[in-house]
Amino acid sequence: MITLHEVAAIRAAESAHEQELNSGLLMQRAAHGVSVAVMNLLTEVLGKVTGTRVVILVGPGNNGGDAMFAGAKLLRRGGRVIAVTAAEEFHTAGAEALKLAGGLILPWGQEALDELRSADLVIDGLLGIGARSELTGCILEIVRATRNLHSMMVCVDVPTGVDADTGIVASEAILADRTVTFGGCKPGLVVTPGKEFAGEVQVVDIGISDSLTIFGGCLDAADVAYWVQEPILSDHKYRRGVLGLIAGSAQYPGAAFLATSSAVAADIGMVEYFDRGDDLAKPVIAAHPPVVATVADPATNERVNAWVAGPGFTGSDEDYGAVAAVLRCSTPVVLDAGALTIVASSPELQRVILDREFPTVLTPHEGEFSRLCDVPLSGGRIAAAKSLAKQLRAVVVLKGAGTIIAGPDGSLYVDLLGTPALATAGSGDVLAGFMGSLLSAAAAQSQGEINQAGATEVVAAAVWLHSQAGRIAAHGGYPVSAAQIAAALPAAVAAVRRPTRMSL
Repeated sequence: MITLHEVAAIRAAESAHEQELNSGLLMQRAAHGVSVAVMNLLTEVLGKVTGTRVVILVGPGNNGGDAMFAGAKLLRRGGRVIAVTAAEEFHTAGAEALKLAGGLILPWGQEALDELRSADLVIDGLLGIGARSELTGCILEIVRATRNLHSMMVCVDVPTGVDADTGIVASEAILADRTVTFGGCKPGLVVTPGKEFAGEVQVVDIGISDSLTIFGGCLDAADVAYWVQEPILSDHKYRRGVLGLIAGSAQYPGAAFLATSSAVAADIGMVEYFDRGDDLAKPVIAAHPPVVATVADPATNERVNAWVAGPGFTGSDEDYGAVAAVLRCSTPVVLDAGALTIVASSPELQRVILDREFPTVLTPHEGEFSRLCDVPLSGGRIAAAKSLAKQLRAVVVLKGAGTIIAGPDGSLYVDLLGTPALATAGSGDVLAGFMGSLLSAAAAQSQGEINQAGATEVVAAAVWLHSQAGRIAAHGGYPVSAAQIAAALPAAVAAVRRPTRMSL
């Protein structure tokens, strides 16, 4: 798992390594990481380091010191390095190292602008992780001057103009090809809009990880594999999980088909489709023969380990009754799409969610989120998702680039795999059905006692696999539909599964 760390935690960890901090050792490790990243990028794109033109943008703090020490290392590898300063005062030791290695330091002005325009690569060392306000003065001028550059851009720790904790971006900001960040990954680099400015993020270990407090995480394949284990010989369909699904309407019948297809793709024991007498059950089951129809009250259906409701709902009285019914169940419940609109307009259902003893998962996109919660997304997507999770004591999946999964216990995950290919009609229906199936399997294997933290990680795993399926479907530049995302889910699962041991 890639762990996420807020600025305060980074500062505290640096202070815990006071001797290395004061001696400059932490800065030297950071500078080495930047120089390696720059040399690698120059080699990848231009095939060389020697003779390349590198311009360093230097601010008043340690960020500029990191960049200038890195510049000194580049000079020793044959690069031509010029530092452009945005303030009269800047890191003294870094400047001395750069000049000693043969570098030139220029104040911001026409000569510096000319150098900037002719650079092969620019290193952004203007502001560090503590910057949170709008840019002003000379720094603002320099950032504006980078808008139309054709050079590569490497940012030190965080792009100037991006809030390291929230991902909020100032009205002007540096657009990076790569960001080299130190000690641990900052949340603002993996959530939108900051994610869009960070480029490829590389984390450099500077030796403070033993003192870092973890804010959240980004799952990797090894984490996800735990939730899609292969069946064992003693398994039967009820032990592998049974999902109950209420989806679709006359207006949106496709949602029922998509959610069902993804639920089946999760490789659980059984999917039960709730027949609401709207003529959808028969064609859905015809399209998916393993699925069975049920008309039993969800609250009395003891075979079902988790429920999904909402894909294709239009807000009718029948839809309201379906949401109320699944919330009475002693199982995890996923509420998606139309179900969220119903919850947003019903204080009574909100109280039911708040009082439930079993995990409730809400899957809003930004528009649905704004109806559910009055916390503005402009204050940061992470804070908003965490606020709603706490408000309703639910797992919140705030969908979008860098989907955020926030648990009511404070747990937090950010998805790194999401692709624009997922931005297609029905993609959310696919995610909801698949997510419900993974929850049903986890609940069955834990005999119904899955807690909030476990449910939050299962949900994050479902988001990860959904994103991976989107990547598989889009491989080679193919256009992607929601049906193709669902069809790619088995391949996404198979790619992370650990093989079962067998012997003869």
